[in-house]
Amino acid sequence: MSRIGKLPIEIPGGVKITLDEMLVKVEGPKGTLSRPMMDGISVEIQDNKQMLVTRTADDPKSRSFHGLTRTLINNMVVGVTKGFETVLDITGVGYRAEVKGDVLTLSLGYSHPINFALPPGISIEVEKMTKIFVRGANKELVGQTAAKIRSFRPPEPYKGKGIRYSDEKILRKAGKTGKK
Repeated sequence: MSRIGKLPIEIPGGVKITLDEMLVKVEGPKGTLSRPMMDGISVEIQDNKQMLVTRTADDPKSRSFHGLTRTLINNMVVGVTKGFETVLDITGVGYRAEVKGDVLTLSLGYSHPINFALPPGISIEVEKMTKIFVRGANKELVGQTAAKIRSFRPPEPYKGKGIRYSDEKILRKAGKTGKK
């Protein structure tokens, strides 16, 4: 039995969970998320306080999806109550970011600014033009958006210039040594 899959999911107050045949829908103060269920997995709610994820079959596919399904549903519950956040830092002379409406404008040393339209459900806040906060209820979408922004100018190993996650460590390389 999956160690993660057998753990119950606590349902906080203000969260409404709807179970259809193959769809789980979670509604809370920060939004609504839904995800299709996988074959061989069943979900049941106990006393509107806990949710249990069990598998109906014991084939390898169902066993592999047991813990994954429980984690995905738990992330949906956490997302609609607390939300998720990823912080990006911009390092480099003249590199900056600003938000105008639902478009993030980045100046990253190219000959043109980069305009990035925000996906629905994502909010971005820029602090001091060098710190970007990506927030949203869907953990997968927050991570994908942060990765897309980082891909416009990933950090380079010599001076560390570019966009990096706030907790990311850049391995620095030594530059060329002069011929003597």
